[in-house]
Amino acid sequence: MKIFNLSLLLLLTPLLILAQEDVAIDSIQKKTLQVVDSIAVSSVTAEFPTKVVATQIKDTMVFTLEDMQRARTIDSLWLNELFSTGRFEEMYGSVMQQDYELAPYEELPTALLKQRLEELNARTPFNVEYNPSLESVIHGYLKNRRRTMAKLMALSDYYFPLFEEQLDKHGLPLEMKYLAIVESALDPRATSRVGAQGLWQFMFSTGKMFGLDVSSYVDERNDPTLATEAACKYLKSLEKSLGDWDLALAAYNSGPGNVAKALRRSGGYTNYWNIRQHLPRETAGYLPAFLATMYIFEYAEEHGFKSEGPEFPFIATDTIKVKKMITLQQVAEVTNLGIDEVRFLNPSYKLDVIPVVKDENYVLRLPIDAVGKFVSNENAIYAYAEKELNKREKPLPQLFEQSDKIRYRVRSGDYLGKIAERYGVSVSKIKKWNGLRSNNLRIGQRLTIYPRKGSRTTSKKVATTTTSASGAKVYTVRNGDSLWSISQKFPGVSVDNIKKWNDISGNKLKPGMKLKIQKG
Repeated sequence: MKIFNLSLLLLLTPLLILAQEDVAIDSIQKKTLQVVDSIAVSSVTAEFPTKVVATQIKDTMVFTLEDMQRARTIDSLWLNELFSTGRFEEMYGSVMQQDYELAPYEELPTALLKQRLEELNARTPFNVEYNPSLESVIHGYLKNRRRTMAKLMALSDYYFPLFEEQLDKHGLPLEMKYLAIVESALDPRATSRVGAQGLWQFMFSTGKMFGLDVSSYVDERNDPTLATEAACKYLKSLEKSLGDWDLALAAYNSGPGNVAKALRRSGGYTNYWNIRQHLPRETAGYLPAFLATMYIFEYAEEHGFKSEGPEFPFIATDTIKVKKMITLQQVAEVTNLGIDEVRFLNPSYKLDVIPVVKDENYVLRLPIDAVGKFVSNENAIYAYAEKELNKREKPLPQLFEQSDKIRYRVRSGDYLGKIAERYGVSVSKIKKWNGLRSNNLRIGQRLTIYPRKGSRTTSKKVATTTTSASGAKVYTVRNGDSLWSISQKFPGVSVDNIKKWNDISGNKLKPGMKLKIQKG
Protein backbone atom coordinates (compact mmCIF):
# COMPACT_ATOMS: atom_id res chain seq x y z
CA MET A 1 0.00 0.00 0.00
CA LYS A 2 1.28 3.46 -0.88
CA ILE A 3 0.79 6.27 1.64
CA PHE A 4 -0.40 9.62 0.23
CA ASN A 5 2.02 12.48 0.91
CA LEU A 6 0.06 14.81 3.19
CA SER A 7 2.29 17.76 2.22
CA LEU A 8 0.56 17.79 -1.16
CA LEU A 9 -2.70 18.55 0.56
CA LEU A 10 -1.03 21.19 2.72
CA LEU A 11 0.00 23.03 -0.43
CA LEU A 12 -3.68 23.36 -1.30
CA THR A 13 -4.69 24.68 2.12
CA PRO A 14 -4.90 28.40 1.14
CA LEU A 15 -7.35 27.48 -1.62
CA LEU A 16 -9.71 25.25 0.35
CA ILE A 17 -12.93 26.17 2.15
CA LEU A 18 -13.43 25.46 5.85
CA ALA A 19 -14.49 21.99 6.97
CA GLN A 20 -17.56 21.40 9.09
CA GLU A 21 -16.05 19.06 11.64
CA ASP A 22 -12.64 18.75 13.28
CA VAL A 23 -10.52 15.63 13.46
CA ALA A 24 -7.78 15.08 16.01
CA ILE A 25 -4.17 15.32 14.87
CA ASP A 26 -3.40 11.78 16.01
CA SER A 27 -5.85 10.43 13.42
CA ILE A 28 -3.58 11.45 10.51
CA GLN A 29 -1.69 8.18 10.43
CA LYS A 30 -4.83 6.08 10.81
CA LYS A 31 -6.78 7.73 8.01
CA THR A 32 -4.68 8.00 4.89
CA LEU A 33 -5.32 7.81 1.20
CA GLN A 34 -5.87 4.25 0.00
CA VAL A 35 -4.69 3.53 -3.54
CA VAL A 36 -4.28 0.37 -5.56
CA ASP A 37 -0.73 -0.65 -6.41
CA SER A 38 -1.73 -2.59 -9.50
CA ILE A 39 -4.97 -3.54 -11.20
CA ALA A 40 -5.91 -5.64 -14.17
CA VAL A 41 -6.39 -3.94 -17.50
CA SER A 42 -9.97 -5.18 -17.64
CA SER A 43 -10.89 -3.35 -14.45
CA VAL A 44 -8.88 -0.18 -14.94
CA THR A 45 -11.98 1.91 -15.62
CA ALA A 46 -13.51 1.06 -12.25
CA GLU A 47 -13.45 3.79 -9.62
CA PHE A 48 -10.17 3.63 -7.74
CA PRO A 49 -10.76 3.45 -3.96
CA THR A 50 -9.69 6.74 -2.39
CA LYS A 51 -10.21 7.93 1.14
CA VAL A 52 -8.66 10.64 3.23
CA VAL A 53 -10.29 12.79 5.91
CA ALA A 54 -10.19 16.46 6.86
CA THR A 55 -7.60 17.06 9.55
CA GLN A 56 -7.08 20.11 11.74
CA ILE A 57 -3.45 21.17 12.20
CA LYS A 58 -2.88 24.39 14.15
CA ASP A 59 -6.31 25.77 13.21
CA THR A 60 -5.75 24.97 9.54
CA MET A 61 -8.09 22.54 7.79
CA VAL A 62 -6.65 20.00 5.35
CA PHE A 63 -9.34 18.61 3.08
CA THR A 64 -10.10 15.17 1.77
CA LEU A 65 -9.96 13.99 -1.78
CA GLU A 66 -13.51 12.72 -1.28
CA ASP A 67 -14.53 16.28 -0.44
CA MET A 68 -12.83 17.48 -3.62
CA GLN A 69 -14.87 15.05 -5.73
CA ARG A 70 -18.12 16.05 -4.00
CA ALA A 71 -17.31 19.72 -4.50
CA ARG A 72 -16.68 19.18 -8.20
CA THR A 73 -20.08 17.49 -8.46
CA ILE A 74 -21.70 20.42 -6.70
CA ASP A 75 -19.93 22.76 -9.09
CA SER A 76 -21.21 20.87 -12.15
CA LEU A 77 -23.47 23.72 -13.27
CA TRP A 78 -20.54 26.15 -13.12
CA LEU A 79 -18.35 23.71 -15.03
CA ASN A 80 -21.04 23.45 -17.70
CA GLU A 81 -20.86 27.23 -18.11
CA LEU A 82 -17.06 26.99 -18.17
CA PHE A 83 -17.05 24.55 -21.07
CA SER A 84 -19.85 26.26 -23.03
CA THR A 85 -18.96 28.14 -26.18
CA GLY A 86 -20.23 31.30 -27.83
CA ARG A 87 -18.41 33.89 -25.72
CA PHE A 88 -15.59 34.28 -28.22
CA GLU A 89 -17.95 34.92 -31.14
CA GLU A 90 -19.79 37.53 -29.08
CA MET A 91 -16.62 39.33 -28.00
CA TYR A 92 -15.04 39.13 -31.47
CA GLY A 93 -18.22 40.49 -33.06
CA SER A 94 -18.53 43.32 -30.54
CA VAL A 95 -15.01 44.56 -31.34
CA MET A 96 -15.56 44.33 -35.09
CA GLN A 97 -19.01 45.97 -35.08
CA GLN A 98 -18.77 48.36 -32.12
CA ASP A 99 -21.33 51.16 -32.18
CA TYR A 100 -19.94 54.31 -30.55
CA GLU A 101 -23.23 56.18 -30.32
CA LEU A 102 -23.47 57.40 -26.74
CA ALA A 103 -26.66 56.36 -24.95
CA PRO A 104 -27.58 57.63 -21.47
CA TYR A 105 -26.93 55.22 -18.59
CA GLU A 106 -28.24 56.56 -15.30
CA GLU A 107 -26.35 54.07 -13.13
CA LEU A 108 -23.02 55.52 -14.32
CA PRO A 109 -23.09 59.32 -14.74
CA THR A 110 -20.32 60.82 -16.84
CA ALA A 111 -18.85 62.69 -13.86
CA LEU A 112 -18.52 59.47 -11.83
CA LEU A 113 -16.98 57.62 -14.80
CA LYS A 114 -14.40 60.39 -15.27
CA GLN A 115 -13.44 60.17 -11.60
CA ARG A 116 -12.99 56.39 -11.73
CA LEU A 117 -11.02 56.51 -14.98
CA GLU A 118 -8.70 59.05 -13.36
CA GLU A 119 -8.14 56.63 -10.49
CA LEU A 120 -7.39 53.80 -12.95
CA ASN A 121 -5.05 56.02 -14.93
CA ALA A 122 -3.06 56.76 -11.79
CA ARG A 123 -2.31 53.10 -11.10
CA THR A 124 -1.68 51.69 -14.58
CA PRO A 125 0.82 52.51 -17.37
CA PHE A 126 -2.01 52.57 -19.91
CA ASN A 127 -3.55 55.91 -20.90
CA VAL A 128 -6.94 55.53 -19.26
CA GLU A 129 -8.44 58.87 -20.25
CA TYR A 130 -12.08 59.73 -20.62
CA ASN A 131 -13.54 60.15 -24.09
CA PRO A 132 -17.08 59.63 -25.43
CA SER A 133 -16.12 56.55 -27.46
CA LEU A 134 -14.80 54.75 -24.38
CA GLU A 135 -17.87 55.81 -22.39
CA SER A 136 -20.19 54.36 -25.05
CA VAL A 137 -18.36 51.00 -24.98
CA ILE A 138 -18.51 50.82 -21.17
CA HIS A 139 -22.23 51.66 -21.22
CA GLY A 140 -22.83 49.03 -23.90
CA TYR A 141 -21.08 46.31 -21.90
CA LEU A 142 -22.91 47.22 -18.69
CA LYS A 143 -26.31 47.35 -20.39
CA ASN A 144 -26.10 44.50 -22.92
CA ARG A 145 -23.35 42.11 -21.84
CA ARG A 146 -23.81 41.69 -18.10
CA ARG A 147 -24.32 37.93 -18.30
CA THR A 148 -21.26 37.46 -20.51
CA MET A 149 -19.11 39.63 -18.25
CA ALA A 150 -20.22 37.62 -15.20
CA LYS A 151 -19.18 34.38 -16.95
CA LEU A 152 -15.82 35.90 -17.85
CA MET A 153 -15.28 36.89 -14.22
CA ALA A 154 -15.90 33.27 -13.24
CA LEU A 155 -13.37 32.07 -15.82
CA SER A 156 -10.88 34.68 -14.63
CA ASP A 157 -10.80 32.93 -11.24
CA TYR A 158 -9.10 30.06 -13.04
CA TYR A 159 -6.87 31.89 -15.54
CA PHE A 160 -5.80 35.16 -13.92
CA PRO A 161 -3.36 33.62 -11.37
CA LEU A 162 -1.56 31.97 -14.30
CA PHE A 163 -1.51 35.22 -16.30
CA GLU A 164 -0.34 37.34 -13.38
CA GLU A 165 2.54 34.96 -12.59
CA GLN A 166 3.87 35.18 -16.16
CA LEU A 167 3.26 38.93 -16.49
CA ASP A 168 5.14 39.58 -13.26
CA LYS A 169 7.96 37.28 -14.37
CA HIS A 170 8.44 39.30 -17.56
CA GLY A 171 7.96 42.71 -15.94
CA LEU A 172 4.70 43.53 -17.73
CA PRO A 173 1.73 45.43 -16.26
CA LEU A 174 -0.59 43.00 -14.47
CA GLU A 175 -3.58 44.75 -16.10
CA MET A 176 -2.44 43.12 -19.35
CA LYS A 177 -4.37 40.05 -18.20
CA TYR A 178 -7.54 41.77 -19.47
CA LEU A 179 -6.16 41.56 -23.00
CA ALA A 180 -6.88 37.81 -23.09
CA ILE A 181 -10.56 38.57 -22.50
CA VAL A 182 -10.71 40.84 -25.55
CA GLU A 183 -8.61 38.44 -27.63
CA SER A 184 -10.38 35.16 -26.89
CA ALA A 185 -13.08 35.63 -24.21
CA LEU A 186 -10.88 33.20 -22.22
CA ASP A 187 -11.61 30.33 -24.62
CA PRO A 188 -8.36 28.29 -24.93
CA ARG A 189 -9.49 26.80 -28.26
CA ALA A 190 -10.85 30.01 -29.79
CA THR A 191 -10.22 30.32 -33.54
CA SER A 192 -10.63 33.67 -35.29
CA ARG A 193 -11.82 34.15 -38.85
CA VAL A 194 -8.23 34.70 -39.98
CA GLY A 195 -6.84 31.60 -38.27
CA ALA A 196 -5.49 33.00 -34.99
CA GLN A 197 -5.67 30.47 -32.15
CA GLY A 198 -5.91 30.21 -28.39
CA LEU A 199 -6.25 32.48 -25.37
CA TRP A 200 -3.80 34.99 -26.86
CA GLN A 201 -4.81 34.52 -30.53
CA PHE A 202 -1.49 33.73 -32.19
CA MET A 203 -1.30 33.41 -35.95
CA PHE A 204 0.66 30.39 -37.20
CA SER A 205 3.79 32.34 -38.21
CA THR A 206 3.85 34.59 -35.11
CA GLY A 207 3.39 31.58 -32.85
CA LYS A 208 6.34 29.85 -34.52
CA MET A 209 8.43 33.00 -34.04
CA PHE A 210 7.85 32.83 -30.28
CA GLY A 211 8.38 29.09 -29.89
CA LEU A 212 4.83 27.74 -30.21
CA ASP A 213 4.94 24.56 -32.30
CA VAL A 214 2.05 23.22 -34.35
CA SER A 215 1.76 19.63 -35.54
CA SER A 216 -1.07 17.33 -36.57
CA TYR A 217 -1.57 16.34 -32.91
CA VAL A 218 -0.52 19.38 -30.89
CA ASP A 219 -1.14 23.12 -31.22
CA GLU A 220 0.85 24.89 -28.53
CA ARG A 221 -0.97 28.15 -29.32
CA ASN A 222 -3.86 26.56 -27.38
CA ASP A 223 -1.72 25.68 -24.37
CA PRO A 224 -2.52 28.28 -21.66
CA THR A 225 0.92 28.25 -20.03
CA LEU A 226 3.06 28.19 -23.18
CA ALA A 227 0.88 30.72 -25.02
CA THR A 228 0.86 33.12 -22.06
CA GLU A 229 4.65 33.07 -21.89
CA ALA A 230 4.88 33.65 -25.66
CA ALA A 231 2.37 36.54 -25.43
CA CYS A 232 4.47 38.16 -22.69
CA LYS A 233 7.58 37.98 -24.88
CA TYR A 234 5.73 39.38 -27.89
CA LEU A 235 4.12 42.25 -25.96
CA LYS A 236 7.44 43.13 -24.33
CA SER A 237 9.13 43.34 -27.73
CA LEU A 238 6.32 45.52 -29.13
CA GLU A 239 6.48 47.97 -26.23
CA LYS A 240 10.26 48.15 -26.54
CA SER A 241 9.92 49.02 -30.25
CA LEU A 242 7.03 51.49 -29.95
CA GLY A 243 7.71 52.94 -26.49
CA ASP A 244 4.02 52.99 -25.51
CA TRP A 245 1.73 50.31 -24.09
CA ASP A 246 -1.36 51.55 -25.95
CA LEU A 247 0.49 51.34 -29.27
CA ALA A 248 1.87 47.94 -28.28
CA LEU A 249 -1.69 46.69 -27.82
CA ALA A 250 -2.70 48.07 -31.22
CA ALA A 251 0.34 46.39 -32.81
CA TYR A 252 -0.51 43.10 -31.08
CA ASN A 253 -3.87 43.17 -32.83
CA SER A 254 -3.01 44.35 -36.33
CA GLY A 255 0.78 44.11 -36.51
CA PRO A 256 3.48 46.76 -36.00
CA GLY A 257 3.39 47.61 -39.72
CA ASN A 258 -0.18 48.91 -39.55
CA VAL A 259 0.64 50.98 -36.47
CA ALA A 260 3.70 52.46 -38.17
CA LYS A 261 1.56 53.44 -41.20
CA ALA A 262 -1.06 55.00 -38.92
CA LEU A 263 1.62 57.04 -37.14
CA ARG A 264 2.88 58.38 -40.47
CA ARG A 265 -0.60 59.12 -41.83
CA SER A 266 -1.58 61.01 -38.67
CA GLY A 267 1.10 63.60 -39.33
CA GLY A 268 3.38 62.77 -36.43
CA TYR A 269 0.93 62.05 -33.59
CA THR A 270 1.92 59.22 -31.24
CA ASN A 271 -1.15 58.97 -28.97
CA TYR A 272 -3.44 56.02 -29.81
CA TRP A 273 -6.58 58.18 -29.80
CA ASN A 274 -5.01 60.58 -32.31
CA ILE A 275 -4.04 57.84 -34.78
CA ARG A 276 -7.09 55.63 -34.24
CA GLN A 277 -8.88 56.77 -37.39
CA HIS A 278 -5.95 55.52 -39.48
CA LEU A 279 -6.00 52.01 -37.99
CA PRO A 280 -8.00 49.00 -39.31
CA ARG A 281 -11.59 48.92 -38.06
CA GLU A 282 -10.99 46.00 -35.70
CA THR A 283 -7.95 47.68 -34.14
CA ALA A 284 -9.88 50.93 -33.76
CA GLY A 285 -12.32 49.07 -31.49
CA TYR A 286 -9.62 47.06 -29.77
CA LEU A 287 -8.22 49.43 -27.17
CA PRO A 288 -11.67 50.77 -26.16
CA ALA A 289 -12.77 47.15 -25.60
CA PHE A 290 -9.64 46.49 -23.51
CA LEU A 291 -10.09 49.62 -21.37
CA ALA A 292 -13.83 48.99 -20.96
CA THR A 293 -13.11 45.44 -19.79
CA MET A 294 -10.45 46.70 -17.38
CA TYR A 295 -12.87 49.27 -15.96
CA ILE A 296 -15.71 46.75 -15.42
CA PHE A 297 -13.43 44.19 -13.74
CA GLU A 298 -11.77 46.81 -11.53
CA TYR A 299 -15.16 48.24 -10.49
CA ALA A 300 -17.11 44.98 -10.59
CA GLU A 301 -18.42 45.28 -7.04
CA GLU A 302 -19.66 48.84 -7.60
CA HIS A 303 -21.71 47.61 -10.58
CA GLY A 304 -23.19 44.61 -8.77
CA PHE A 305 -21.03 41.91 -10.35
CA LYS A 306 -20.11 38.85 -8.35
CA SER A 307 -17.93 36.05 -9.61
CA GLU A 308 -19.98 32.97 -10.45
CA GLY A 309 -16.93 30.78 -10.02
CA PRO A 310 -16.99 27.67 -7.80
CA GLU A 311 -16.48 27.87 -4.07
CA PHE A 312 -14.02 24.99 -4.41
CA PRO A 313 -10.71 25.76 -6.16
CA PHE A 314 -10.87 24.25 -9.63
CA ILE A 315 -7.42 25.75 -10.13
CA ALA A 316 -5.98 22.97 -7.94
CA THR A 317 -4.37 21.01 -10.80
CA ASP A 318 -1.03 19.46 -11.60
CA THR A 319 0.74 17.92 -14.60
CA ILE A 320 2.08 14.46 -15.41
CA LYS A 321 4.63 13.75 -18.15
CA VAL A 322 3.05 11.28 -20.56
CA LYS A 323 5.10 8.14 -21.18
CA LYS A 324 2.95 6.42 -23.83
CA MET A 325 0.35 7.58 -26.31
CA ILE A 326 -3.07 7.98 -24.73
CA THR A 327 -6.35 9.64 -25.67
CA LEU A 328 -8.20 12.18 -23.55
CA GLN A 329 -11.25 9.92 -23.65
CA GLN A 330 -9.21 7.12 -22.08
CA VAL A 331 -7.93 9.54 -19.43
CA ALA A 332 -11.51 10.54 -18.64
CA GLU A 333 -12.52 6.90 -18.30
CA VAL A 334 -9.73 5.84 -15.96
CA THR A 335 -9.99 8.92 -13.73
CA ASN A 336 -13.80 9.10 -13.66
CA LEU A 337 -13.74 12.68 -14.96
CA GLY A 338 -15.97 14.20 -17.60
CA ILE A 339 -14.40 14.39 -21.04
CA ASP A 340 -15.21 18.13 -21.21
CA GLU A 341 -13.23 18.70 -18.02
CA VAL A 342 -10.22 16.78 -19.36
CA ARG A 343 -10.39 18.68 -22.66
CA PHE A 344 -10.63 22.03 -20.89
CA LEU A 345 -7.49 21.28 -18.90
CA ASN A 346 -5.63 20.02 -22.00
CA PRO A 347 -6.74 22.27 -24.89
CA SER A 348 -3.56 21.97 -26.97
CA TYR A 349 -4.24 18.39 -28.10
CA LYS A 350 -6.08 18.90 -31.38
CA LEU A 351 -7.29 15.32 -31.94
CA ASP A 352 -7.82 14.52 -28.25
CA VAL A 353 -4.64 12.41 -28.45
CA ILE A 354 -1.47 12.96 -26.40
CA PRO A 355 1.42 11.62 -28.50
CA VAL A 356 4.83 10.54 -27.35
CA VAL A 357 7.53 12.06 -29.57
CA LYS A 358 11.31 12.02 -29.15
CA ASP A 359 12.68 15.20 -27.52
CA GLU A 360 9.16 16.47 -26.72
CA ASN A 361 7.78 16.66 -23.18
CA TYR A 362 4.02 16.48 -23.58
CA VAL A 363 2.16 16.58 -20.31
CA LEU A 364 -1.31 15.76 -19.05
CA ARG A 365 -2.97 18.27 -16.69
CA LEU A 366 -5.51 16.91 -14.20
CA PRO A 367 -7.22 17.97 -10.95
CA ILE A 368 -4.94 17.15 -8.04
CA ASP A 369 -7.09 14.25 -6.78
CA ALA A 370 -7.05 12.58 -10.20
CA VAL A 371 -3.26 12.96 -10.45
CA GLY A 372 -2.82 10.55 -7.53
CA LYS A 373 -5.06 7.97 -9.16
CA PHE A 374 -3.23 8.21 -12.46
CA VAL A 375 0.34 8.07 -11.10
CA SER A 376 -0.40 5.17 -8.75
CA ASN A 377 -1.84 3.08 -11.57
CA GLU A 378 -0.03 4.37 -14.65
CA ASN A 379 1.34 0.98 -15.80
CA ALA A 380 -2.14 -0.51 -15.94
CA ILE A 381 -3.54 2.66 -17.51
CA TYR A 382 -0.97 2.68 -20.30
CA ALA A 383 -1.56 -1.05 -20.91
CA TYR A 384 -5.29 -0.34 -21.19
CA ALA A 385 -4.68 2.61 -23.54
CA GLU A 386 -2.39 0.54 -25.76
CA LYS A 387 -4.94 -2.27 -25.94
CA GLU A 388 -7.72 0.14 -26.91
CA LEU A 389 -5.58 1.91 -29.54
CA ASN A 390 -4.65 -1.44 -31.10
CA LYS A 391 -8.34 -2.22 -31.57
CA ARG A 392 -8.77 0.67 -33.96
CA GLU A 393 -9.47 -0.29 -37.53
CA LYS A 394 -7.31 2.49 -38.94
CA PRO A 395 -4.01 3.72 -37.50
CA LEU A 396 -3.75 7.23 -36.15
CA PRO A 397 -2.20 9.74 -38.57
CA GLN A 398 1.54 10.12 -38.44
CA LEU A 399 2.86 13.12 -36.59
CA PHE A 400 4.08 15.81 -38.98
CA GLU A 401 4.94 19.48 -38.88
CA GLN A 402 2.65 21.78 -40.84
CA SER A 403 5.33 22.73 -43.31
CA ASP A 404 3.99 21.02 -46.46
CA LYS A 405 2.98 24.31 -48.02
CA ILE A 406 3.32 26.14 -51.30
CA ARG A 407 3.62 29.83 -52.17
CA TYR A 408 1.17 30.66 -54.94
CA ARG A 409 1.47 33.79 -57.08
CA VAL A 410 -1.88 35.29 -58.12
CA ARG A 411 -2.29 35.54 -61.91
CA SER A 412 -4.69 37.48 -64.11
CA GLY A 413 -8.15 35.88 -63.98
CA ASP A 414 -7.57 34.21 -60.61
CA TYR A 415 -10.09 34.38 -57.82
CA LEU A 416 -10.21 32.61 -54.45
CA GLY A 417 -12.77 29.99 -55.50
CA LYS A 418 -10.70 29.00 -58.53
CA ILE A 419 -7.49 28.71 -56.49
CA ALA A 420 -9.27 26.79 -53.72
CA GLU A 421 -10.65 24.26 -56.22
CA ARG A 422 -7.22 23.79 -57.82
CA TYR A 423 -5.61 22.78 -54.51
CA GLY A 424 -8.54 20.94 -52.94
CA VAL A 425 -9.08 23.36 -50.06
CA SER A 426 -11.80 25.80 -49.05
CA VAL A 427 -11.87 29.55 -49.64
CA SER A 428 -12.18 30.16 -45.90
CA LYS A 429 -8.95 28.22 -45.23
CA ILE A 430 -7.00 30.25 -47.79
CA LYS A 431 -8.28 33.42 -46.14
CA LYS A 432 -7.29 32.14 -42.68
CA TRP A 433 -3.80 31.08 -43.77
CA ASN A 434 -3.16 34.49 -45.31
CA GLY A 435 -5.03 36.82 -42.95
CA LEU A 436 -7.37 37.98 -45.73
CA ARG A 437 -10.36 40.05 -44.66
CA SER A 438 -12.07 40.03 -48.05
CA ASN A 439 -12.12 38.00 -51.27
CA ASN A 440 -10.19 40.63 -53.22
CA LEU A 441 -6.88 39.61 -54.78
CA ARG A 442 -4.26 41.52 -56.73
CA ILE A 443 -2.07 40.24 -59.54
CA GLY A 444 1.34 39.22 -58.20
CA GLN A 445 0.09 38.70 -54.65
CA ARG A 446 1.68 35.72 -52.87
CA LEU A 447 -0.57 33.25 -51.06
CA THR A 448 0.42 30.52 -48.60
CA ILE A 449 -1.53 27.30 -49.29
CA TYR A 450 -1.48 23.87 -47.68
CA PRO A 451 -2.78 21.62 -50.49
CA ARG A 452 -5.03 18.69 -49.73
CA LYS A 453 -3.68 15.63 -51.46
CA GLY A 454 -6.01 13.48 -53.54
CA SER A 455 -9.17 15.51 -53.10
CA ARG A 456 -10.96 18.46 -54.62
CA THR A 457 -13.62 20.74 -53.18
CA THR A 458 -16.42 22.43 -55.03
CA SER A 459 -18.86 25.05 -53.92
CA LYS A 460 -22.42 25.65 -55.02
CA LYS A 461 -24.30 28.89 -54.87
CA VAL A 462 -27.43 28.52 -52.78
CA ALA A 463 -30.10 30.85 -51.51
CA THR A 464 -29.12 32.21 -48.11
CA THR A 465 -32.53 32.15 -46.39
CA THR A 466 -35.70 30.20 -47.16
CA THR A 467 -38.91 29.52 -45.23
CA SER A 468 -39.97 26.03 -44.14
CA ALA A 469 -43.52 24.67 -44.17
CA SER A 470 -43.80 25.41 -40.44
CA GLY A 471 -43.00 29.06 -41.03
CA ALA A 472 -39.50 28.90 -39.52
CA LYS A 473 -36.67 30.41 -41.50
CA VAL A 474 -33.89 28.17 -42.79
CA TYR A 475 -30.48 29.76 -43.25
CA THR A 476 -27.86 28.17 -45.51
CA VAL A 477 -24.32 28.65 -44.20
CA ARG A 478 -21.90 30.31 -46.60
CA ASN A 479 -18.11 30.67 -46.64
CA GLY A 480 -16.98 33.13 -43.98
CA ASP A 481 -20.13 32.77 -41.86
CA SER A 482 -19.94 32.39 -38.08
CA LEU A 483 -22.66 31.89 -35.48
CA TRP A 484 -22.17 35.49 -34.39
CA SER A 485 -22.47 36.97 -37.89
CA ILE A 486 -25.57 34.85 -38.62
CA SER A 487 -27.24 35.90 -35.35
CA GLN A 488 -26.76 39.54 -36.36
CA LYS A 489 -28.85 38.95 -39.51
CA PHE A 490 -31.94 38.12 -37.43
CA PRO A 491 -33.11 40.69 -34.83
CA GLY A 492 -33.54 39.24 -31.35
CA VAL A 493 -31.66 36.04 -32.16
CA SER A 494 -28.55 35.11 -30.15
CA VAL A 495 -25.75 32.62 -30.72
CA ASP A 496 -27.19 30.43 -27.93
CA ASN A 497 -30.61 30.46 -29.66
CA ILE A 498 -29.15 29.16 -32.92
CA LYS A 499 -27.17 26.45 -31.13
CA LYS A 500 -30.23 25.33 -29.16
CA TRP A 501 -32.57 25.26 -32.17
CA ASN A 502 -30.08 23.23 -34.19
CA ASP A 503 -28.59 21.04 -31.44
CA ILE A 504 -25.09 22.46 -32.00
CA SER A 505 -22.49 22.10 -29.24
CA GLY A 506 -19.52 23.90 -30.80
CA ASN A 507 -18.91 26.88 -33.08
CA LYS A 508 -17.76 25.09 -36.23
CA LEU A 509 -19.93 25.57 -39.31
CA LYS A 510 -19.65 24.10 -42.79
CA PRO A 511 -20.73 25.86 -46.01
CA GLY A 512 -24.07 24.43 -47.10
CA MET A 513 -25.22 23.56 -43.57
CA LYS A 514 -28.93 24.34 -42.95
CA LEU A 515 -29.77 26.23 -39.75
CA LYS A 516 -33.29 26.64 -38.39
CA ILE A 517 -34.16 30.15 -37.19
CA GLN A 518 -37.34 30.04 -35.11
CA LYS A 519 -39.91 32.80 -34.94
CA GLY A 520 -39.42 35.29 -32.09
